[in-house]
Amino acid sequence: QLQLVESGGGLVRPGGSLRLSCAASGFTPDYYAIGWFRQAPGKERTGVSCISSLGVHTTYADSVKGRFTISRDNVKKMVYLQMNNLKSDDTAVYYCAAIFLVQQACDLASERWGSWGQGTQVTVSS
Repeated sequence: QLQLVESGGGLVRPGGSLRLSCAASGFTPDYYAIGWFRQAPGKERTGVSCISSLGVHTTYADSVKGRFTISRDNVKKMVYLQMNNLKSDDTAVYYCAAIFLVQQACDLASERWGSWGQGTQVTVSS
């Protein structure tokens, strides 16, 4: 059974950095794209970034382009989200999810994202 577990959240000041990790188990990572999503209080969940199954293609929401970097290590079955120059608007619970998609570029708007993790809280505040 495909399972994803997020970690790495915390409290950081504006302009600071965090690296989120998503540990995957129960599936062959070469066949799945992995995405990061976030949900702020009172708001809908939105896509942040995703990476294709072999890491060739990456997609970013406009709000995080140039600040966030997604990467993956299929041997370790890990996906990372490096977040730099954090802003208060980045405060949210961050989730990772998977989609069966072999080598193709991923679409954050797809309704097929699944196997959601439990989330990790990121709070950006002075």
